[in-house]
Amino acid sequence: MFVADKWKDLEVLYAGDAEKLERWGDIYLRRPDPQAIWPMDPNEERPHAVYQRSSTGGGSWERRKPMPNSWKISYDSLGKTLNFIIEPTSFKHTGLFPEQAANWDWFGNIIENAVKEGRDDIKILNLFAYTGGATCAAACHGAAETVHVDASKGMIQRAKENIEASGLGDKYVRFIAEDCRRFVEREIRRGRKYDGIIMDPPKYGRGPTGELWEIDKSLYEFVDRCSLLLSDEPLFFLISSYATELGPSCAGNVLKKVVGTKFGGKVDCDELGLPISKMGFDLPCGQSARWSRT
Repeated sequence: MFVADKWKDLEVLYAGDAEKLERWGDIYLRRPDPQAIWPMDPNEERPHAVYQRSSTGGGSWERRKPMPNSWKISYDSLGKTLNFIIEPTSFKHTGLFPEQAANWDWFGNIIENAVKEGRDDIKILNLFAYTGGATCAAACHGAAETVHVDASKGMIQRAKENIEASGLGDKYVRFIAEDCRRFVEREIRRGRKYDGIIMDPPKYGRGPTGELWEIDKSLYEFVDRCSLLLSDEPLFFLISSYATELGPSCAGNVLKKVVGTKFGGKVDCDELGLPISKMGFDLPCGQSARWSRT
């Protein structure tokens, strides 16, 4: 498991009974987690807010203590501080997937080593980029250009705010509010090249003109098209997924067949996870497949 165990401002205290109790800075939240299929340990923690599911779908946060609408937490990524705005949403999310920190440190190390070897023009493409955790990490670790693509203008705005909060406003980051498949095809026509590609595609979706996206049917072709954007000496290709139907090896095999066939290198794939501090084991939180040249 790729475990994000370097957090200080984020902690999963308990998990069980399809819920988890987390600390985000000084704020405690309890929300659903379908991976926590074991019983919750008895505890006396009293969260600031609890996410309550609705019988008609969706849900809402029930506040039980005074708390701000939004606040910031920090993460030390290989000695560099990243700051993120946390804001609970009606979809139970908080605006950040903290387990991805394991990936930020992984590709951050690759970028930093390449810079030390004289690569001063590294370009990174972040697709389905959400609120920009990976975008911030790429920029802070030395990417000369980071391109952040997400179809949601709201997510683009929050990503810009996270860049500013992290003190990265002087970095060259391009924010593109567009369907990722459409953007990739345009970049192919333009002959653009990237040294690293990051993607976190959804399980299901539709493009602006109704194009169907189903991860099990669409991922291979999309990765194949994205591989045309890789430079002659690419550094890495990262796929993350929260679709429980696909195991980590599925995306790993896609990378082996597409990227490994063209460039060699190696592929590692595993679950992503966060430590459960009061229970002594790790909470599964999605999965990632990583390709790198070495």
